[in-house]
Amino acid sequence: MAGNSLVINVDIAETRVALIEGGSITELFVERDQDKSPVGNVYLGKVTRVLPGMQAAFIDISLDRAAFLHVEDVVPQEDMDALLSVEDGGEEAEDGAEHNGEEGEANGNGEPKPKAVARKVTRATPIRDVLKEGQSLMVQVSKGPIGTKGARVTSHIALPGRYVVYLPTVEHIGISKRIGNEIERKRLREAIDAVKPPQGGLIVRTVATGLTKKQLKADVGYLIKQWESCSKRRGEVKVAPALLYEDLDITLRIARDYFTENVDKLVIDSPSEYERLRAFIGSFLPERVGDVELYDGRDPIFDEYGIEDEISRALSRKVPLASGGYLIIDQAEALTAIDVNTGRFTGKGKDVEETIYQTNLEAVQEIAYQLRFRNIGGLIVLDFIDMERAKNRDRVYKLLVEALKKDRATTTITRISDLGLIEMTRKRTRESIGRTLYEPCFYCDGTGQLQSKATICHEIVRQIRREKDSLPGYKVIVNAHPAICDMLKREHKGALDEAQNRFTRQIVVKPHKEYHLEQFDLKGA
Repeated sequence: MAGNSLVINVDIAETRVALIEGGSITELFVERDQDKSPVGNVYLGKVTRVLPGMQAAFIDISLDRAAFLHVEDVVPQEDMDALLSVEDGGEEAEDGAEHNGEEGEANGNGEPKPKAVARKVTRATPIRDVLKEGQSLMVQVSKGPIGTKGARVTSHIALPGRYVVYLPTVEHIGISKRIGNEIERKRLREAIDAVKPPQGGLIVRTVATGLTKKQLKADVGYLIKQWESCSKRRGEVKVAPALLYEDLDITLRIARDYFTENVDKLVIDSPSEYERLRAFIGSFLPERVGDVELYDGRDPIFDEYGIEDEISRALSRKVPLASGGYLIIDQAEALTAIDVNTGRFTGKGKDVEETIYQTNLEAVQEIAYQLRFRNIGGLIVLDFIDMERAKNRDRVYKLLVEALKKDRATTTITRISDLGLIEMTRKRTRESIGRTLYEPCFYCDGTGQLQSKATICHEIVRQIRREKDSLPGYKVIVNAHPAICDMLKREHKGALDEAQNRFTRQIVVKPHKEYHLEQFDLKGA
């Protein structure tokens, strides 16, 4: 499994993609037919509720839960109408390679028309000034539904291509921050300025490094046509909510965004998807078509590449380290906590500080890997083992910063404290792999704990005391789980006999296999 590769498993109603870097699975994507990600899709939504206290609104976009729209993500309706009415035409993009985008179209007098520009709506703008309930508006999903939260949407549309992202609602030229060479950044800015359409802005993606103006121009022209198609569909749709534009499915999206020069090959196990993938890659990267391979082995492709075993290992709560230490990863609603422990690792010398330091260094690499592989987002607290030397804490912090540079998701990190704690955030755009593949235990309601049998037995005795006067007859029948009944008859027989004498009632225990361990009820007879 050496080298970098993309492995795609197309199964019945489910597609899984693994990104392998240097022999390790660094990212895993799962998409199911009944639960496709809406991220990137453009909808004509309908405002269902406006919340002035939150400066936000809920938008019906035909998903299970209403989407969330913050006031800063709103484009005023009249501005959006003006943008949609502009006939950009791919012709300017196709023919005007030298067009600098500084002038609009000419009006009837031969003078340039003023370009339609969406006004910036700030946090201070009252949301009722720009939105009202029942209003229809065009929005794009920027973050998919996560847990009990609905999707997050924005009116600032962004259409991604292979090399550039087209922003029809803003006048902005940007270059990916991951392109660090200043000479290359300047060259790309000049090239993209030359092919910029009269309306909208562009962001150059990292994979555009080294591209010519002609290659960028082709990508821009394709995105403009996508926007024109979306605008046309908007004019045809009369009732909201409705889908106006659907982003690529996971197979083509992965090829567009992840099949870079750093990936040696792409392997897929579906003949039909293999042909579709080759045609798609051939449209923008014909020289790489030969790097797309069809897997036709007898074993499932994820078994052949050892991915299934790695998924089981990497998603465990306890993650072992090579030295004998381990991580404990607990993902809660508000945050994720990662605890570092030395375990069996005692070090090679007598210096305890050095042993702790080496364990923390090893943990840093595994933590960076786990965050990316599990796609853990939101607030994250890292509990390293306490280090007394400030220089050791500084080295661990710097190594973590360096390790996280490989992560596509945006992260912010605080310095390590005297107690060994680091607080960090990682941008969350989709559900974590753990919550995609697992669901809370129905038996313990996701807590991971049940009341002990002894606790339940004592609670039964207390409940008998509460209800003894209201239960008819001489007998009190206790209906409970067989394990509880067995404990009442054995370990708690003395307590049960004393309760019968004190309450002057005969207590009869009846087991029920269908009862939950914590479930019981009382009846009089």
